[in-house]
Amino acid sequence: MPQAYYLAALDTILAVLVTFGLGGYVGHLRHKLKIEPPATIGHPQFERAFRAHTNTVENLVLVLPVLWVAAVFWGGQIPFWLGLLWALSRVVYAIGYAQTDTRWRGVGGGAGFLALIGLIILSVMGLF
Repeated sequence: MPQAYYLAALDTILAVLVTFGLGGYVGHLRHKLKIEPPATIGHPQFERAFRAHTNTVENLVLVLPVLWVAAVFWGGQIPFWLGLLWALSRVVYAIGYAQTDTRWRGVGGGAGFLALIGLIILSVMGLF
């Protein structure tokens, strides 16, 4: 297997695990705080965790395709590091979102946005 595909696969699995973990935390809070589905409101801690997870899912559908396109055209290294930055940024984002001090939410969101933009640029440049 080429290194580019291996590294893109590694980022993909990491991104899925982060998203899965955030979803598990939402489920844990739903049970702990007795918030019955399909409710998405009811306790501020749950609402913040739910939004962080939902935002991550919304970003996941954007980052995965451009990660793979960038890996095809640019090899593994640069797309890998951008994909890794995205996955780690989502953890920072979720931790920041869980707190009332939103500074870390901004750091995580900003880093994830930069990683996504970098992957989009690499993908578009690779096509042309």
